[in-house]
Amino acid sequence: MLLPDTAFDPEGFLRDINQWSPDVAEQIAASENIQLEAAHWEILYLLRDYYAQFDSSPAMRALVKYSAQKLGKDKGTSLYLLKLFPGSPAKLGSKLAGLPKPDNCL
Repeated sequence: MLLPDTAFDPEGFLRDINQWSPDVAEQIAASENIQLEAAHWEILYLLRDYYAQFDSSPAMRALVKYSAQKLGKDKGTSLYLLKLFPGSPAKLGSKLAGLPKPDNCL
């Protein structure tokens, strides 16, 4: 089910994280011109786990460290995350995962 534009803030972040679903992630990804693949989903669910554990969206450094801990060193690098989520992996990944914008992201 697609959500109306009012479900998102001006930057495209979901206003209510409880409205997130894989379909919503696809909707947000389409607006960012991203085709979600298995590697994306792995990080999106990792981000949601991080949020459930720490009650915040991770900044880049925390995301890299958490990815390395949970998925291994090959996936816990800035370069790997940048390939999946160009520009700002922490910000874009959080947006696609239906989470609030990380505090230190512009």
